[in-house]
Amino acid sequence: MFVYMDHTATTPTSPEVFAAMTPYFSEVFGNPSSVYSFSRKSRAAIDKARSQVASALNADPSEIFFTGSGTEADNWALKGTLEKAKLAGKNHLITTSIEHHAILHTAEYLHKLHGVEVTYLPVDSEGRVSVDDVRNAITDKTALVSVMFANNEVGTIEPVAEIGALCRERKIPFHTDAVQAAAHLNIDVKAMNIDMLSMSAHKMYGPKGVGALYLRKGLRPENFVHGGAQEKGRRASTENLAGIVGFGEAMEILKGRLEEDKAINSARRDRLIAGILERIPHAKLNGAQGEERLPNNINFSFIGVEGETLLLDLDAKGISASTGSACSSESLDPSHVLLALGLKHEMAHGSLRFTIGRLTTDEQIDYVLEVLPEIVARRRAMSPLWEDYTKSLGE
Repeated sequence: MFVYMDHTATTPTSPEVFAAMTPYFSEVFGNPSSVYSFSRKSRAAIDKARSQVASALNADPSEIFFTGSGTEADNWALKGTLEKAKLAGKNHLITTSIEHHAILHTAEYLHKLHGVEVTYLPVDSEGRVSVDDVRNAITDKTALVSVMFANNEVGTIEPVAEIGALCRERKIPFHTDAVQAAAHLNIDVKAMNIDMLSMSAHKMYGPKGVGALYLRKGLRPENFVHGGAQEKGRRASTENLAGIVGFGEAMEILKGRLEEDKAINSARRDRLIAGILERIPHAKLNGAQGEERLPNNINFSFIGVEGETLLLDLDAKGISASTGSACSSESLDPSHVLLALGLKHEMAHGSLRFTIGRLTTDEQIDYVLEVLPEIVARRRAMSPLWEDYTKSLGE
C-alpha cells in the first residue's frame, strides 16, 4: 500500500486543475503583454484567475499579484517594505521564532546587509505567539510586522485577526505567510486587517512554480523583480500563464469544498492522533489541539528514536511522511520550531509530521496505526537513549 501523508510539503495537481491548464500550454499560448487579439485570450485568462484568487480572500482583483512561489511573495513583502521604509527612517521588523525559512532567512539578509533591526517573538509551548508580545515589541521605528497564519510544522493557528487589528490601530503594515493556511481555513483579508498575504498554488492541489502576494490598496513596497511592466508594473517577468490559470482554478475548487475538506480532514487527524497516543507510550503531540490546529496536521515526538530513521522505516512500508518543513528536510539539525516550543534536542530529533489531504483514506489511517507502533518499538529497543529514559522512570 502506498500512503502519502506529506500534503504540507506539496499536493498533487487535481485532475480538474490540470484540465483547466492544458489549453494554455499549446493552444492559447500568446504572450499576455502583446497587443494582438490572440494574446488577449491569455490576458483574459489571467484576469479570470486573479478574480478567482481575490474572491477566495474577499479582496479586490487589483490587489492580487502573481509570483513564482510563496517564498518569492514572502521575500517581496519583507524586502520591498523594509527597503522603502528605511528611506523614511524606519528599520525595525517584528516576526516570530517559528516562521518558515522564507521569512527567517529574509530577515537575516535584511539585518546583515541593510542593518534592519529584527525582533523574533517567542511562542508558548503550543507554538502560539502572544498579541501582547507584539504590542510590547512595537517601537516608533517599526516598519512591518510579519506573523505566519498557521505553522507549517506543528499546525498551530496564530491570532492573526487580533494582530492585524493591533497593527491597523498603530498604522503599521501587517504581513502574514498564509502558504499553509490558505488551503484549509477561511481567510477574509478585510475583516482580519491583513495588509499583505503570501500564498502558493501547489499547497492547494494547484501547480508548482506559481504563488501570489495580496497587497492592500495603497501599499507600495519596492518591486522585488525588475525588468518589465507585467503585473501592473509591480512584478517583472512574462507571466506563467498555465500556472496562473491552474492557481485560479485550484482556488475556485477550494472555495467550494473548504468546509467539507476541513470536516473530513479534522476527523481523520483526530483519529490518527488518538490512535498514536493510545498505541505508542511516551509519544508527545506537538502544537495546539482542536480548532486551533490546522485540520490536516499531526506532529509527534518519540523519545529515544531519530526522526530520520523512522522516515526510512516508514518509507520501506510505503508511507511518505516528514520530520518537519520540506524545505529543510535534508538538514540534520533539530527543528527550530520544536526548539522554540521548548522541546529538548533529543525530543526534537525524534519528531514526525503526518499531513493528510484528499488522497487520504480511513484504510490508510488504519495502516499507519498498524505499522508505526511496531517501528517505534523496534527502534527504541536498539536505542541507548530509550534505555536511559526508561531507567530514569523506573520502568
